[in-house]
Formats: sequence, structure tokens, C-alpha cells
Amino acid sequence: MAFSESEIRYLKLLSNQYPTIRAASTEIINLCAILELPKGTEHFVSDIHGEYEAFNHVLRNGSGSIKRRIDEIFDYTLDEQEKKNLATIIYYPEQKLPLFLKKIDNPNEWFRKILFQLIKLCRVYSSKYTRSRVRKMLPLDFNYIIEELLHEQESDRNRQEYYSSIIHSIINTGRAEAFITAMARLIQRLMVARLHVIGDVYDRGPGAHIIMDMLMKHHAVDFQWGNHDIVWMGAAAGSEACIANVIRVSLRYANMETLENGYAISMLPLMSLAVEVYGDDPCELFRPKQSSGEFTENEQLLMARMHKAITMIQLKLESQIIQRRPQYQMNDRLFLDKIDPEDGTVQIDGKHYPLIDSHFPTLDTENPYELSGYEKSVMEKLRLSFSNSERLQDHVRFLFSKGSMYLTFNGNLLYHGCIPMTPNGKLRHFTLDGIDYSPKEFMDRFERLVRQGYFVKDNPEKKLHGMDTMWYLWSGAQSPLFGKEKMATFERYFIEDPETHTEEMNPYYDFRTRDDVAAEILREFGLNPENGHIINGHVPVKVKKGENPVKAGGKLIVIDGGFAKAYQAKTGIAGYTLIYNSWGLLLAAHQPFESTQNAIEKEMDIHSTNKILEQNTKRIRVRDTDSGREIQQQIDDLTNLLNAFRSGLIKET
Repeated sequence: MAFSESEIRYLKLLSNQYPTIRAASTEIINLCAILELPKGTEHFVSDIHGEYEAFNHVLRNGSGSIKRRIDEIFDYTLDEQEKKNLATIIYYPEQKLPLFLKKIDNPNEWFRKILFQLIKLCRVYSSKYTRSRVRKMLPLDFNYIIEELLHEQESDRNRQEYYSSIIHSIINTGRAEAFITAMARLIQRLMVARLHVIGDVYDRGPGAHIIMDMLMKHHAVDFQWGNHDIVWMGAAAGSEACIANVIRVSLRYANMETLENGYAISMLPLMSLAVEVYGDDPCELFRPKQSSGEFTENEQLLMARMHKAITMIQLKLESQIIQRRPQYQMNDRLFLDKIDPEDGTVQIDGKHYPLIDSHFPTLDTENPYELSGYEKSVMEKLRLSFSNSERLQDHVRFLFSKGSMYLTFNGNLLYHGCIPMTPNGKLRHFTLDGIDYSPKEFMDRFERLVRQGYFVKDNPEKKLHGMDTMWYLWSGAQSPLFGKEKMATFERYFIEDPETHTEEMNPYYDFRTRDDVAAEILREFGLNPENGHIINGHVPVKVKKGENPVKAGGKLIVIDGGFAKAYQAKTGIAGYTLIYNSWGLLLAAHQPFESTQNAIEKEMDIHSTNKILEQNTKRIRVRDTDSGREIQQQIDDLTNLLNAFRSGLIKET
């Protein structure tokens, strides 16, 4: 077989890693075996919005997959209560074990039964992996023991005593609790090969920072940025418009937990401005939107004044971006110069609307889009606070390292919001600087600019352009993360007429139910519409009104079902998750999660309804996946190396 010069150079480099025929052939054998393993399970979640307890539970129970597996394996040997016990121990071993042990007369016998059950379950999950892969997952304290138990056959009479002796020794040495905990964590680890987060960890709920900590500890995760994530990323980069939006949304929902306690960002500068400038303003329209019974009247009033103060700052900062970026085509969002303070009206599209709040102490009618000196000082302090928050910066760097605008993975296309479309149902192209950008190219350009806005340090103009892009992705008319023609912030706060509050959705949301449109989107991103799917989030599925999350003949699946409590009244459920295993696709619809405490003490699992979307007659193997194609390429390269060794082209070392 003839090789080009560049191929020979590559094979010589490869021979450094596999220096002999034996080494190369052994690796080929290993890789060929891996190709025949079942495909690993993928777990998809979306729009978590700070609901850390529900997310933590779904992560631990694999959207109910652990309970389903327990039902399959122990259908005739355990009753329903025993199955619940076993599931809860796997979800929360450290918390649940002490509660069990308080009411058990013979703990050693109980330990023995639980250990046998966990080992049996663990063997099923580990069968999808090579021994070497499982070995890397094992906890250091018990790696040898677990490996022996996973690959031991207790039915073999010659080994029964050996097997029982291991279990007996674990119990007698007082290590049963630690071992059970290690096994439970291993099952959770083996259960899901990869976690996909389809955007929007931030805002609404109180624990976005806690969720980010969980994700950073996860063994295999990717992230498709949502609009609520990108605005926090922009804030961390130093965009003052994004900072103002982050704070405004937090105050609107009376949710300062992530800002103040999660990221240690001081609100004192804004608080001082609110008291001094808006101290006699009742700010009725800016009262927290969510239930605020935990706050006193004075606390709610202070939050309302802070809310109005940051809203006015935000409107000015956004207008500055719109004016310096005419390519955004957002001049229709400029309002402050159209306010008539004398008669308390604002002119929009030639029509005058009365303002329901016309007290603007920081508005200079000569320069309406300039921050006052006090506002500038506040924003500078807030910007430094965001920049200096180590935890926030760690989380945002993680979002950059694991995240993207979209992802193609194992034949599926994952993105948070939409692919912008024209009113007649065509994928929208964009012309920038005389260059035509297809939807994929447009999203790729956005991603480069977002990274530029965070990472560039030595070019202020480039950095500013990137930061402005992050703000645009949060609220721009053609943003694939936002998906609406406008964000009606000004109208909702200051104009009573509900017609002005309407935020028209991108035409994508009208056409995404069509098979041909979904197929065109998949082709645009280089995927096969015959077997590919679009996994989408962003807009909650209104189940209670009969909306179906599965659209376009099964090609598009929306998994935003309302994790956030703020959306559950509209959706009628508490979130969707999607499982893609070696047999096909399974959609889980979840009911509201009460609390971690109830899950542990009362064994109240999330009630989930499962729907099989696709079931394959032939099991999907690793060879059918993206990873499998990479492995096959390695096999081909190693086969070429073998040929080069055997033909004398390259010498064994």
C-alpha cells in the first residue's frame, strides 16, 4: 500500500505511541470490541431556571430511569416499598442510610441484602462499558473490591464462598455504609454517559449558582447557551447593559439569592441610589412579581425602588448600544427621547400613550440616554463587583469551555431558542459587511463574537463589540436565543395599553411543526433528516392547553415543560427530560417536586409519565455514534501503521 509523504509523517508520529506490531494490533482489537458495546445513555434537560432541588433529584434519578431499571430487575423479588427503599438509597445514600438504621433490628442482615441488590444493579449498568472504563470510575477506597464483585459470578459454586466472604468482611469491618454510598454514586455515574443542558440555568429560581456547581462536578456534560445564560455571561464579561438586565430580572422576581449569596455581589451601591434618588417614590409598578410573603413591607418597597433605579439605567445603556450598532436595526426600541415630561406621554409610531409612571428624576431631557453622574458611579462599582466574583467567573468560564450556540451530536441537533426564519417559512440569511451568512454561519459568527467579548483583553473595541453581541443575543430581534421581535421592557413598565406589551414570536415557532422545515434545518447543519432530531427548549410547552412537545412528525422535540415554578401554571407540568439510550428515545414528563427532604424522609420521588418516542428493533451500538466514527478512524490509522510496519516502511522500536 502506497502512502503520501504527509501520511508517512503522521504514521511515524503514531508509532511513538504504538511502537510495535504487537502494540498496534492489541489496540485495534480493543477498539473493535468497543465498537460493539451498546451506545451510552444521553440525558437531555432544559430551562432549569435556578430550580436546583428539582434538578438535583432528576440528575440523581436519571429522569426515573433508575426506578425503571429496579422494576425490571427486581420485579418478582421485591415489593413496591422495597423498590422505593432501594431507589431512595441510590439517590441519597448519605442522608437515607442513617434513617433506615434507626428502625432496623438486624442491620447486618439488612446490609447484606442491600449490598447484593446494589451489586446486581451495578452489573447491569456497567455492562455498557469496558472494564478499563469502569475501572477509571471506581472510588479509590473500594476500587479493587468493587471490581471483584462486578465481575464475579456468585452462581459459580467454586466462587460462592469467596464472593460471600467479601460481603461479610465489608459488613464486619464497619464499612458497609461507606461501601453502599460508593456503590450508589457509581450507579449514578454509570447510568448516564452524557448530560446535555439545552440552556437557561439562570434566573427565576434561587439556585442557579448551586446548579452550576453540580454541572462542574459532572463527568460528561455539554451546554447550549440560553438567553438567560448569555446575559449572565455578558455581565461577567463586563457589559454594563447585561449587568443591569441581570439585576433587574433578579429584583423583578424577588430573587437576590444567586447575586448576593451565590456570587457575593454587593447591591449596596444600587441600594444607596434607590434611597437617595427614589426615596419618596412609591414605585408601585416595580413591586416584586413573585410571591413575596417572606419580605416585610419596607423590604419590598426598597426592592421596588432599586428595581426602578436599575430599569432606568438599563434603558439608557441599551439605547447607547442601539445607537452605536446600527446593524442591529433596533431604533424602534429608543423611547427616552420621545417622552414628553410636561403632559406625561410617550410617542410610539406616531401615537401618544399616557405614561402610568412619569417620575424620572435621573432623566436629562437634553441628553436622555446619558447616565447621571450618580448612575455612572453605581455601574462602575457593580461592574467591578461582577468582574471580581471568583465563583461567577469560574462558572462562566465553564460555560465557555463546555458550551456553544448549538451542538450536533450523534445525529441530533441541539439548540436553545430558534433558527430565525422569514414570514414565508424560509430559513433567514443575513448580509453583514457584504457577506451572506446562512443560519449555521450566522450562529457560528455569533459564537466567535461572544468568545471575543469575554476573552479579548488588549483590544477595547473588539471586546466592546463582543459584549454588545451578548446583549443582542439576550434581546435582539433576530437573536436565535431570544426568538422574539422585541423585548417590551419599556412598554410593560410604563404604558398601560396591553397591545404595546405584545412580543411577537419569530416565524420559526409557526413553522417548526412542519416536517419539511425541520428537515431543512437538519440539512443546514449537516445532519440526516431521515433519522436526526432537533432538541429544542426556550418556550414552555403548554400541556394543559393540549400542546404536544413532539412536533414535525417526531423530528423536533421541545423539552421545556416548566422546571421553573413561575411557568408551571401555564404548562400544567414541571418539566420534560429526554433519554436517548441504545434502544431509542424516551420522553419523561415530570410533576412538581415538593422538596429534597420529602424525597428522603417520605420517599416521594418525582412522579413522571414516560412516553417512548422511538424504539429500535436493532440496538444502537457505539459504532453508530460520533464516538464510534472517531474510533473507526483510529482503527483505520492503526491498520495503516500495521501495514507500514510489515512492509518495512516504518521500523519497530
